[in-house]
Amino acid sequence: MVSAMGDRTASAILALLLLSSWCLMVVMAGRGMEGREKRVEEKAHRSPEDRGLFILRRSKEVLKTDAGKVRLVMGYRYRGNHSPMHIGFITMEPNTLYIPQYIDASLILFVRRGEAKVGYIYKNKLVEKRLRSGYIDAIPAGSSFYIVNSGKSERLHIICSIDNWESMDYGAYPQSFYIGGGVHPRSVLSGFDASTLSAAFNVSSDQLEMVLNRQRGGPIIRLSGEAADQPDYLSSIMQLKERMVQEKEMDSDDDDEAEQEEDDLWTWRCLLKSLLGKGDCRVQRRHRLVHSPASYNLYDTKPSYRNDYGYSIAIDKHDYSALRHSNLGVYLVNLKAGAMLSPHVNPTATEYGIILRGSGTIQVVFPNGTAAMNAKVSEGDVFWIPRYFPFCQIASDGAPLEFFGFTTSARKNRPQFLVGKSSLLHGMRGPELAAAFGVSEEQLERLVKAQREAVILPTSPHREMEESGKKWKGEEVLVMKRGLFA
Repeated sequence: MVSAMGDRTASAILALLLLSSWCLMVVMAGRGMEGREKRVEEKAHRSPEDRGLFILRRSKEVLKTDAGKVRLVMGYRYRGNHSPMHIGFITMEPNTLYIPQYIDASLILFVRRGEAKVGYIYKNKLVEKRLRSGYIDAIPAGSSFYIVNSGKSERLHIICSIDNWESMDYGAYPQSFYIGGGVHPRSVLSGFDASTLSAAFNVSSDQLEMVLNRQRGGPIIRLSGEAADQPDYLSSIMQLKERMVQEKEMDSDDDDEAEQEEDDLWTWRCLLKSLLGKGDCRVQRRHRLVHSPASYNLYDTKPSYRNDYGYSIAIDKHDYSALRHSNLGVYLVNLKAGAMLSPHVNPTATEYGIILRGSGTIQVVFPNGTAAMNAKVSEGDVFWIPRYFPFCQIASDGAPLEFFGFTTSARKNRPQFLVGKSSLLHGMRGPELAAAFGVSEEQLERLVKAQREAVILPTSPHREMEESGKKWKGEEVLVMKRGLFA
């Protein structure tokens, strides 16, 4: 009897201890949750202007010489996860060379100002393109390239996307592997054993050392006199490097094989002549250039959408085949002073943008309907908009707003506009939508039909009043083929 009572007492005490422990855990968890909620609440109640959540501010100057510099704006980082895209800004003084290299990321180049000569390897052969302001071009990850500012008096400004899905260290800074170089930067050729390189080049070690230890000017160097011919010599090294590290294309046709052997012999002879100072290959090389996908000029492209308040251009893989391999889209938007790109959602892609000219405001909304950001932007600012998040861009009253950028999909982008004549609300108006807002159909109809414009809207109240008192004139231009505002 006593034993039974003792067992029951022990069980009761054990139950009380377990209950107390559980209650303590609940209280501590509650306090932890309360603390997290409090921090989130404090963050949410901060002014959206102060947060600037979607303005990319992590910028680093990754290289600088007296001939130019490269600045990198890092993509968004969240809980240790990096963005697959960074934005690069390349500035080069007149008559300079960004020496041959390859990097572990794909690039899309956009020439903002100036004129560039870009050389890179395409199908194991050299391609050279001259790109003027407004041109875009794609360089795949691992493809050797160089950039020359051939202008005599104008600086070259290039904006580029840096897609690091194929990076060795996903999310980190892209890694350059310099083909040309010497003491600074070091060429990747310098890492091989001297006897190995001597045998590979079929020259003496002294001759190799004379070439591989001369360059000290950094990754961007000035071209003058004999140095102006350096791209020809370096392009030969690029071709040799490609043949050393890539598989040769196998052709079943005997003529193709003979041509390949002839190309190999030409490359070796050309390289040796350049190395030993016994001639150059510029004449021969002109006949060895191959045709690659053409570059694309944004400024010469018919707008995807245009009305009295601005225009937009969207380029996808159907317009420019090189985007198919990078799986990125490109866009350009120009808003007149006081105009607005209507609130909309990108259901298929994240968007990255750079303010090219003017100033304005970008507003972004959280999924729960609260303001995520209401930030002022100006020339040089870089922003990003997550997929699915509603947002809009508004030009300041004093000047137009022009921005350019990339989307993380090469497919036709079909944003869903929330306001305007071609909006979701306009298409869904009816008893169901009216009930969702808790208003009558007549009230909803008046709200939705009050805006006569689509996509790019006026924002000035007095302008809206003037427009509402006028008879509609003209037709807005809507080009459906590019699909951005379909």
